[in-house]
Amino acid sequence: MSALRWTLPFPLLVALAACGGGSSSPTAPSAPTSFLTGTWRGTLTVQVNPGDPDAQPEVSGPVQWTFEPVPGTNLQSFRTNIQAQHPWFAATASGSTTLTPGNAPPANISTLGGFDSPRGCRGTFGSVGTAQATRIEANFTGTDCQAATFTGRVLLTKQ
Repeated sequence: MSALRWTLPFPLLVALAACGGGSSSPTAPSAPTSFLTGTWRGTLTVQVNPGDPDAQPEVSGPVQWTFEPVPGTNLQSFRTNIQAQHPWFAATASGSTTLTPGNAPPANISTLGGFDSPRGCRGTFGSVGTAQATRIEANFTGTDCQAATFTGRVLLTKQ
């Protein structure tokens, strides 16, 4: 008996060899992201007019910070939105955040911004601290209506 020999035409062999199942179009590299980008939740603790003899004690409440990187800043500058459900600082605030000396944790973090006070004015705040990969610890100070000042701290964890 003779063996039956199968041969495929050359163009068909080339076509079958080229089948890899994947797309042949190149893909763009994904944009780098920062450890800070996204939502962080935690606690805001504030004391109003801390130097005043009649100052109330510190009060704490839940807070959420959201960081969005500003393009072209080496992932060191961010637009920041704050949602606070604090008994005294019940506000939505916005600001600008900077990481130094670089964009990797641990880094120094500073935020400056403003808020529409529930007491009828425009308040300002600042915050300086340390940002770890999943935790931020920082002070929180500012001014509000009728020359009121506040000081405190914020503790956040990455969500």
